[in-house]
Amino acid sequence: MNVFVVNCGSSSLKYQLIDSDTEEVIAKGLCERIGIDGSLTHKPTGKDNLVKKCDMPDHKSAVSYVLDALTDPVYGVIGDLSEIDAVGHRIVHGGERFANSVVINDEVIRAIEECNDLAPLHNPANLIGISACQALMPDVPMVAVFDTAFHQTMPKKAYLYGLPYEYYDEYKVRKYGFHGTSHSFVSKRLIELIGKEGQDSKVIVCHLGNGSSISAVRNGESVDTSMGFTPLDGLIMGTRSGSIDPAVVQFLCGKLNRSVDEVLTILNKQSGVEGISGVSSDFRDLEKASNEGNERATTALEIFTYRVAQYIGSYAASMNGVDAIAFTAGIGENNGKIRKAICDYLGYLGITIDDEANQTAGEEIRISAADSKVDVYVIPTNEELAIARETVALL
Repeated sequence: MNVFVVNCGSSSLKYQLIDSDTEEVIAKGLCERIGIDGSLTHKPTGKDNLVKKCDMPDHKSAVSYVLDALTDPVYGVIGDLSEIDAVGHRIVHGGERFANSVVINDEVIRAIEECNDLAPLHNPANLIGISACQALMPDVPMVAVFDTAFHQTMPKKAYLYGLPYEYYDEYKVRKYGFHGTSHSFVSKRLIELIGKEGQDSKVIVCHLGNGSSISAVRNGESVDTSMGFTPLDGLIMGTRSGSIDPAVVQFLCGKLNRSVDEVLTILNKQSGVEGISGVSSDFRDLEKASNEGNERATTALEIFTYRVAQYIGSYAASMNGVDAIAFTAGIGENNGKIRKAICDYLGYLGITIDDEANQTAGEEIRISAADSKVDVYVIPTNEELAIARETVALL
């Protein structure tokens, strides 16, 4: 089965065409600046890449360009659209309605629309992607895979906020968590690696990138996660502040003479390690600046590793132990120095790191030493493959 995996952002569209039998990527690519001036980067496996400017006024036109590229005589990988058997769509927010992936129909689309106010930047774009694919491939079955679904197994003690209960009843204000597709994929693989399938298992997944989150997974189910009602909560990130005293928002509104929306934009896009360092949201830039003596860059890195270690410790406590920890995503998979700095806080758990193994980047590997009481792994995430697997399982 050939599964077309679609991830629509507000002005972008990432895609992969995956052969579900072999789980190999047949082609992948990215449409950028949709609604502005548009560009397509198409990477067919075994062929030259295609990069071109395109007139993309909307997501429907972007999907059309992608399908044209997939069937192109030179750069294409399929003869015609009949070779696409299913489409898997990444949907950011499913609220409490969706604890699993679902086959898309009119009722599902209405339910996703009802979650738009929970993810106003993402869900509408995701819905546009669904609509565009339905218009161009009306007979192809489609599946919605939700970022929030994996975390719907959290108990109330983990997801409720200390607010009047009616705000949860009436407005569904609670912790939802995100990066669920990644946390699900990596935690399943980690449980396999430590030989705990079908047994009592306690693992922690650290998805560390420009956006970062940590999850506690007990017996294959998420029992807590660091992101909250929105992806702004939890860890300090590339440009996101992470958890702060809510009163800071009111304070800054007064001091800066800004609206709540304007201050939230600062917290989302001008804060995090970039805001602290004044250098960059890219950890490679931060490390370079730190090595050159930039104290603010050093401080930003120290805050990040400290906060990650805090969450790992709190989740080990909440599960009354931990069997294994996995690092994944851009920083988690590639930055051995950050991983080591985090694990240096975890000696009380009996964790020791194999420094040579920890130098490996971008590969699945155990980085804990033979005498470590907790296994520590690097496991590359693959959200597109996870979406394809969910799609095939449903269809």
